[in-house]
Amino acid sequence: MRGVEVIEQTAKSVINAVPGMPFKWSINPYRGCYHQCRFCYARRTHTFLEEDGMRQWGTRIYVKVNAPAVVRAEVSKRSWKHEDVAIGTATDPYQPLEGRYRVTRGILEALRDYRTPGAIITRSPLIVRDIDVLQSLARVAGVRVSVSIATMDEALAREIEPTVAPPRQRLRAVRMLAEAGIDVSVALAPVLPGITDAQEQLEAVVAAARDAGARRIWHNTLNLHDVTRDEFFRYLKEHRPEMIAQYADLYRGKYAPRAISETIDARVHAAYQTAPMRHIDRIVANVPTQLSLI
Repeated sequence: MRGVEVIEQTAKSVINAVPGMPFKWSINPYRGCYHQCRFCYARRTHTFLEEDGMRQWGTRIYVKVNAPAVVRAEVSKRSWKHEDVAIGTATDPYQPLEGRYRVTRGILEALRDYRTPGAIITRSPLIVRDIDVLQSLARVAGVRVSVSIATMDEALAREIEPTVAPPRQRLRAVRMLAEAGIDVSVALAPVLPGITDAQEQLEAVVAAARDAGARRIWHNTLNLHDVTRDEFFRYLKEHRPEMIAQYADLYRGKYAPRAISETIDARVHAAYQTAPMRHIDRIVANVPTQLSLI
C-alpha cells in the first residue's frame, strides 16, 4: 500500500485478558489501522510505542506475523477454558494488509481446530473471503460477526472513514455472511452527535441492516479520549468548523453528556419500531445496546 510502512514483528503472546468488558479475551492481529477512521478510540495505542497516533496510525502498521502459531499454542493448553475471544477490538482484523498476510484467517483456523468461539468486528468486506472458515468455526464452537456501518450517506462516510469501503459494499458482505448461515450483526457505531444522529439517518442504517439479513444491531455514542480527541477535532476543523464550539462544550471529558447518549438511545430504539423483533437486550454503562432484528 502506497504511503504505508509495514513492520513485521513476532509476538510472545496474542490472546489478551480484557477486564471490565463483556468479553474476557481479545486478539488484535495488527497494531495500527489503514482505515484511519477519524473517531477511532484505538489510536491511543500507538502512543504506547511512543508513536504518533494521528498521522502514523494509518501509515505505520505492525503485523504480528506469527500470531496464528502463537494462538494455536495458547488455545491448545490444557488450562485453556475455550471461552469467547473478541477479534479486532483495537484494529480492524480485515484491513487491506490481511489480504496479503492472512493473519486473521490463520487465527480463525486455530480457534476452529481447538473449538474456541470467536467474535469479530470489522468495517471491511474482505471478511467474506473467509466464509468457509467462519462456517466451520460456527459448527464446532460458534462465531459472531459485527460489521460496522455508521451512516448510509456515502459522502459522509468518506469524510469520517476515509479509506473504508462504502456502506453498500459492507452491506453486501452482511448479506453474504447471512446467506452463508453466519451470525452477523451491524454495529451502528459510533453515533456522532449532530452529524450522524438524526432520526432519518439512524432509521436508514437500521432498515438497511434488516434488509441485508443482519440478526441484530448494536450502537454506541462517540467517545473522545486522548489522541482520538485531537484527531476528531482536526476533522471538525477541516470539514465542520461550525461545530467545533459545540463539540468542545459537549465533550469536556471522554463521554458525551448522559442526556445526549440517552437521546441517541431513544432514537435508535424508535427506529426499531418499524422492524419486527423478538426482544431488546439493554446493556448499561457505556457497553453497546443490542437490539434483535429476528
